[in-house]
Parts: sequence; structure tokens; C-alpha cells
Amino acid sequence: MESYALLVAATLNAGTVLALAALGLLINEKAGVLNLGAEGMMLCAAIAGFAAVVHTGNDWIGFAAGMGAGAILAAIFGVLVIWLGTNQYATGLALSLFGVGFSAFAGIGYVQEKLPERASHAIPFLADIPLVGPAFFRQHPLVYITIALVLGLIWFLYRSRPGLVLRSVGESPESAHALGYPVRRIRLLAVVVGGALCGLSGAYISVVYTPLWVEGMVAGKGWIALALTTFATWRPARVLLGAYLFGGVTMLQFHLQGAGVDVSSQLLTALPYVSTIVVLALISRNPAWIRINMPASLGKPFHPGS
Repeated sequence: MESYALLVAATLNAGTVLALAALGLLINEKAGVLNLGAEGMMLCAAIAGFAAVVHTGNDWIGFAAGMGAGAILAAIFGVLVIWLGTNQYATGLALSLFGVGFSAFAGIGYVQEKLPERASHAIPFLADIPLVGPAFFRQHPLVYITIALVLGLIWFLYRSRPGLVLRSVGESPESAHALGYPVRRIRLLAVVVGGALCGLSGAYISVVYTPLWVEGMVAGKGWIALALTTFATWRPARVLLGAYLFGGVTMLQFHLQGAGVDVSSQLLTALPYVSTIVVLALISRNPAWIRINMPASLGKPFHPGS
């Protein structure tokens, strides 16, 4: 039973990576902007966060550095697509490719570096409860912050006026502009906030999840997070549940290997990506359902003068 508790704990840990990135992308897409550069932003944030912790010994400074790196790259992307009118798909792919190359170059000197000793984050008394304690109460604080972030985002999007404005910009930017809202600035702010969350996810990978720096260590998680927003039909709570689902599939390979199951390691490694493709294929069978839930202006440029 203890192994199952450890599997649950690992699932929460892995799911946090995907949830943070997917929530950031969801904010982008709620404003009508599609950013395919999550992988690149996460990689740049991973090396920024790792380097910051190596030099300061403080995890939270590392997270701040990762968020800063993600926000800067997202801001550049936002200026290009929102003000200069570049193609969102091409610009996002370019950002992803840039992030892969730049992070590899910047991280050359950190491949052999080690982080300071990790502090224990066990919650007193609760962490000692059999099975439940190891599964739920020995996590990094960012795991619980992510859950709180989901609840806060639900309130923001569906219960607050700024959230309503953000969604209106994603549904009909022309109408929002006619009512006097600065559509392009709102979109840019959403893109920067989304980039910061992707950056936090990348820093979490290199500082907590692994913790080390290896070239290309995000390993497709940015693309899975991008697919997760569609899988969750742009709902924050479903994003969190989907992240834990994909995180559980990722961790299952290690659990099966530890249990001595005679399955090819390559097949187990491919499980998260195969499950992503299967889920997207199933969702795509009902395009009307996607259209109902998808922000109407997603991926479409907006020109105030037109």
C-alpha cells in the first residue's frame, strides 16, 4: 500500500508541472491568443530558475527567475503578434525553437551543478498519517499553491468583472473595443501572465521535480500542457484534473518498472504522449463541442482600426 501512496504523491508532483503551464496557456487563450511557444518558455525558465538557485540557494528566488524569464519571452511574443500582426502559430513555433536552442547554450555551464540540500516540506502531524500522509502532506508548497491558483482563477474568470472583460476580449474583441476596453493591452497582459506561469512550471521542473539541469529536460511537457487546455475545454478545474491524469500516466511507468512488470521501457516512456494523442483524437470526433467551448476569437488577429 505504501507504494500506492508514493504513486499518488508522484502524480501530484508531476501534475503540478502540467497544471501550471496549462493554466498559463488557458489565460492566454481566454483572451484569444494562441501561444505555441510553451516548450521554449519552459526550457528558458528551467535554466533561469536552476541557475538562480545554484547561486542563491533559495528555491523561491529560482521560481521568481523562472517566472521572469517566461514573462519576458511572452512579452516579446505578445508585441510581435498583437501589435506587429505576425502570425500567432508561426511566432509561437519560432519562440519554442528559440527556447530550445537558447536554453541549451545558456545551460552548458550548469550541467554538472548540484542544488543545495532540499528542505523537508512535510506538514506536521498530517504527514505522519498512514498512507494519506505520504500521499498528500509531504509535497512542496507549490503543489498546494497550484490548487489554490485553480480556485482563484475560477473565481476570477466567472465571478469578477475583470475576468468577464478578459473572456469578452476572447469571444468578441470588436465588441469589447466598441465598449471602450483596451483590447490589445488586455491581451498583452494575459500573454505575459500566462508566460509567467509557464516560466514557473519550467522552474519547478529544474528546481523541484528533477532537480537538475539537462538539455531538453522539459521533454514535451509544454506540448502536453497545450493539448491539456483543449482536453479541459478551457475550464480551470478540468485543467487540474487533466494534469493529474497525465501526471499519473507519466508516473505509472516508474511504478510498473519498480513492480517488476515486464514491459518495454520505451513503451512505458511513450505512454504520456500516446494518451495525449488518444484524448485529442477522441475530442476531435465532436468538433461542435469544441466550438461551443472554445473562445470564438482564438488565434485570430485584432486590428482596432479595421
